[in-house]
Amino acid sequence: MIGMLVTFKQTEKFDRATLAKIAGELRGPFEGMAGLRFKSFMLDEDGVRARNFYVWDDEEKARAFFTKEIVEKVTGIYGVPPEVEYLDIVGFVDNSGT
Repeated sequence: MIGMLVTFKQTEKFDRATLAKIAGELRGPFEGMAGLRFKSFMLDEDGVRARNFYVWDDEEKARAFFTKEIVEKVTGIYGVPPEVEYLDIVGFVDNSGT
């Protein structure tokens, strides 16, 4: 498994309601996406960083997802380009089935 943390940072605070609307609108394409186990849309405490966290089955699928076209699309949506970090997941707890 590999994690992917995508951060959008701006100088002004993001509007939480706007980010919640974006999350709702963009949820559909990720549901059932091959290789994607989990995706979250998040806003940090200070409000200037919107973050999306993904858990993928394998690194190849994770790296293949963030194409130039996707970067351009999300830059348009969030108003700033993303910073993408790949993380080696060495352990995972999933309590969703309990």
